[in-house]
Amino acid sequence: MTLSNKIGVIVDSFGIGVMEGLKKAKEVGADGVQIYAVSGEMDPANLTPDKRRELRSYIEDLGLEISALCGDLGGHGFQDRRGNPEKVEKSKRILDLAVELGTNIVTTHIGIVPGDKNSEIYEAMHLACDELGRYAKSMDAYFAIETGPERAAHLKSFLDSLSTNGVSVNFDPANMVMVTGDDPVQGIITLKDYIVHTHVKDGRQIRPIDPRDVYGFLGYEGEGMSHEKIAEMASSGAAFLEVPLGEGQVDFDAYFAAIQEIGYTGYLTIEREVGAQPDVDIRKAVEFIKKYK
Repeated sequence: MTLSNKIGVIVDSFGIGVMEGLKKAKEVGADGVQIYAVSGEMDPANLTPDKRRELRSYIEDLGLEISALCGDLGGHGFQDRRGNPEKVEKSKRILDLAVELGTNIVTTHIGIVPGDKNSEIYEAMHLACDELGRYAKSMDAYFAIETGPERAAHLKSFLDSLSTNGVSVNFDPANMVMVTGDDPVQGIITLKDYIVHTHVKDGRQIRPIDPRDVYGFLGYEGEGMSHEKIAEMASSGAAFLEVPLGEGQVDFDAYFAAIQEIGYTGYLTIEREVGAQPDVDIRKAVEFIKKYK
């Protein structure tokens, strides 16, 4: 097996700010980067046209490109009809920013897709995602749902029901093994028509867990999902544990073979949400992937 995919790194995983994180990504051998674009300096509302041009130029001068932006707005995703107009509008602005910076992908969590297709929550999510999908499609772009909250077959059923493929998939194998216990290799085959971006991450499930306890669910006790909450759970090891590549339950030999089998040519983007030395772990992850090249 010889992978030809480019290697990406989530800049925020370094925990040192965007500009320093970009330099560090180049230093560890990445081809591209993914950047959170929800709040702070990367919030689209805070980036003037001049700042956007400067950032794109800075990234290009480093010899990097952007694999995707992360537009995860947290909470209950798009489960709450009342909050969706504001979230949909912000998601559109994040996609506008992505296109200006040279990528056509924004990854996000939409909340757990309910099993009951006739429920109000399912309808709210469907309406929001259909609107986002049409907007993305008009720009030849994608909102990419991150795998993990539900099993791959159920996510495919939801995606199949949308009017476009403007909402597609950011495939994260670790989320699947850690939370739903789903098989990432079969997941790749199941979702092959929708995968536009991937995260490379590894993990282990310690005990079965209700996905609602991780990602939240409207009307279920808890506050919903946040990047910080999920990272804390992934480092505690109470129910699941994020670990360095090759030390968890993701069979990367079979996983990368499946990626090749479906003809996926996009980015393999390293995400490291836990650990005291993320730069060391990310550098090792780059080397781990390069063994397959």
